[in-house]
Amino acid sequence: MDIRKSHFAISGIAPKIAALLAAGLFVGSTAAMDTKKVWITVGDAAYAQLQKVAPQAIARESRITLTNQASSRFTGTEKVHLVEVDEQQLLKLSAAVHQELKRCGGFMFHPSESAGRKALNKPLVKRPAAARPAYAIGNQAIVTPMLAQMQDSNIVQTIVDMAAFDNRYYATTNGANASNWLLKKWTDMTAGRSDISVAQFSHPNWGQKSVILTIKGSDNPAEVVVLGAHLDTINMNGTYETTIAPGADDDASGIASLTEALRVMLANGYKPRRTIKIIGYAAEEVGLRGSQEIAQNFKDNNVNVVGVMQLDMTNYQGSSSDIYLYTDYTNSQQNDFVAKLISTYLPTLSIGYDQCGYACSDHASWDAQGYPTSMPFEAAFSQYNPYIHTSDDTYANSGSQAAHALKFARLAAAYAVELGSEGSGGTPPADKVETFSGSLTKGQKKTYGPYKVGAGGSIKAALSGSGDTDLYVRKAAAPSTTTYDCKSDGPTSTENCALNMAANGDVYLLLNGYAASSYKLTVSYRPQ
Repeated sequence: MDIRKSHFAISGIAPKIAALLAAGLFVGSTAAMDTKKVWITVGDAAYAQLQKVAPQAIARESRITLTNQASSRFTGTEKVHLVEVDEQQLLKLSAAVHQELKRCGGFMFHPSESAGRKALNKPLVKRPAAARPAYAIGNQAIVTPMLAQMQDSNIVQTIVDMAAFDNRYYATTNGANASNWLLKKWTDMTAGRSDISVAQFSHPNWGQKSVILTIKGSDNPAEVVVLGAHLDTINMNGTYETTIAPGADDDASGIASLTEALRVMLANGYKPRRTIKIIGYAAEEVGLRGSQEIAQNFKDNNVNVVGVMQLDMTNYQGSSSDIYLYTDYTNSQQNDFVAKLISTYLPTLSIGYDQCGYACSDHASWDAQGYPTSMPFEAAFSQYNPYIHTSDDTYANSGSQAAHALKFARLAAAYAVELGSEGSGGTPPADKVETFSGSLTKGQKKTYGPYKVGAGGSIKAALSGSGDTDLYVRKAAAPSTTTYDCKSDGPTSTENCALNMAANGDVYLLLNGYAASSYKLTVSYRPQ
């Protein structure tokens, strides 16, 4: 979660730290967090608090911005300000927002005044209606088995492994090591898949790298689906090399949920039609720095990102509903699609809605570039994990469980497959239909195939005719009367078999003349 998202109020910290904050003398991190001047854009309510703790921090420019599309029932506005501050004042700003507003404000870091002005004045990029995904749900045969295979124990292991680092702060050695650890984990998981690559995204001003896993789309790779979580942590009492900031919930839980979604996609051989990218962002806690650079890079290179999902904290159920969808700085149409995914695939779960303000997590970086985003979250914003940004953000303080994070892993898998399978414009290619006819004597056999069937599609074989012909279908190799994936062997030549394909693959058919027969065979399938 972003730096302002600590459950951190002056009344709730150690008296000595409170006194230092009040005196304006607290320096809260490594040498990077000194009196260096930095530029931020900050929401209106948080800006009012900033003026209290740092009266000299005056906005250089302000602008009213929409928090959602004008057509959305959740449309609102927020005044955003460009301000130059001492970097240490960001900690004081976060504490004041929590104490006075009982909520989290937000800010984005900018490397220069000109970059800040550009961000503040960037017009919202509207996607043409024809370019939007169809948001159809039609891959239950692929998604449903995946969800049943997911295990919270795998999520637990990833959380525990990440929390074992003293901290994952973006400017520390541990922060860089955590990035290397995630790179290796995802690389090991995807070994043997030539369509998958894993690489680090280097940031020029700090050592921690983001990690990007890419599953290349089979037939529409130019359209990209992004799922992300951040890998860094922070301790609001100051983050040094040896500071303890395990970040089990914030945000090892988000990384762990995405990793389990990835595992089941791999286990089922799923190959998307669109390209899917899973990203572990660096430096989220200090102004969304990593995700801003990545989203800007994608925009500069005209990457057609059709959807973004952010998982920032998934394992602390502090509210009555199971999954909360945030309605500001997100996309209404995609949020409706995510809600429909929950009702379709996770019908026992309840959905809540809330807002988190300007720049509350990495999805805001993509929204700022005009990409459609959603952020499913663990709780209502006023009820999220009270231990984040402290040494107490541990697996134990999330209840020593990952059942809540499992809900988000399942949602992420459904999102990835349904949006990843949609292909260009959401319309799959027409099934190919082939028809054959012939005759068989008793005991005679005839094989057809291989048929190159595409991921997310199916193959259907239908027989009609006289006599008695039996039908056998098998993936990857020719079937026999004893080895098959589907058979239809009634007392006539009217037989039917169908197979769903989670990944691209070859399918073979066998006809067996149980008695003398004549037949017509119709085969329909989605080609690769």
